[in-house]
Amino acid sequence: MTMHPLLGTRLPIIQAPMAGVQDSKLALAVCRAGGLGSIPAAMLSPDALAAELKIMHEQAAGPWNVNFFCHTPPTPDDQREAAWRSALAPYYRELGLVVESIPSGAGRRPFDAEALELLREYKPPVVSFHFGLPLPELLDELKSWGTRVISSATTVEEAQWLQAHGADAVIAQGLEAGGHRGMFLTEDMTTQVGTFALLPQIVAAVRLPVIAAGGIADAPGVCAAMALGAAAIQIGTAYLLCPEADTSAVHRAALQSEAAAHTALTNLFSGRPARGIVNRVIRELGPISELAPAFPLAGTAITPLRSAAEKRHSGDFSPLWAGQNVRGCRAISAAELTLQLMGES
Repeated sequence: MTMHPLLGTRLPIIQAPMAGVQDSKLALAVCRAGGLGSIPAAMLSPDALAAELKIMHEQAAGPWNVNFFCHTPPTPDDQREAAWRSALAPYYRELGLVVESIPSGAGRRPFDAEALELLREYKPPVVSFHFGLPLPELLDELKSWGTRVISSATTVEEAQWLQAHGADAVIAQGLEAGGHRGMFLTEDMTTQVGTFALLPQIVAAVRLPVIAAGGIADAPGVCAAMALGAAAIQIGTAYLLCPEADTSAVHRAALQSEAAAHTALTNLFSGRPARGIVNRVIRELGPISELAPAFPLAGTAITPLRSAAEKRHSGDFSPLWAGQNVRGCRAISAAELTLQLMGES
């Protein structure tokens, strides 16, 4: 059996790490089919991360990936936070919530020395990053274990930066991709381009293997990306309806509705641009708002609205993450979907 030279898997398919909608169940299913399953760690407590690492280490059939964010935690801005809460106050009143009861704090943490220590026991075969790379001393330790390090680039310049700073491969994240943009050298959205424009530019600009991500949802899309020089394909949105995903009922319904055809990049749910299905709060306050606190602080005040609305079976305030191409979303097993992406099923 020929194994992928970068991933060590049978198939060149990476299941994109999707915080909040999946855990090891989805990752294990993809691994068993021959792809690279991924664990999203940015929203996990140390105890929860340790439990997921143990499961993957003991049960994964072949290599697996764990993903972290590399953002710099922001300095809280009381004035901006007050303006954000004021903008959300009418929705709080509508849903019978008290805006003064909003807790403080952020739900996403960057990769740090504590996370490195948790990884040390299990030494994951692959570790991926969003928003750049961790500090050099942390990265050097990871790589000393033989762990492959990959990270997202949304521009040629970011890909070249990743190559210069120690990445083993680059994920070319096109504008179509669902969830958070991996941009880290710029905040200028006009620099963001589609996958099939970005991919060949990055392939030509770096010596590293390049992984295509964004808008790829079926076997023809995989073939097209490979023809443009992709060494592997990272796919997220297509897995959201799989039974092994923890996608909420509200999110699943949205993905199967006509609304899924309209997505937008919005900063309302976290403070950074991320692509999701357009819903009420995006239409009324966004999609991009200057009032939203810096990443990841914006999410604190909107989470109670999401919880209250979802209890009423409404996704008006939910981050309905999805890429621009949802036609690959199917309620079939993740293993079967992985094989179909390679034309094997």
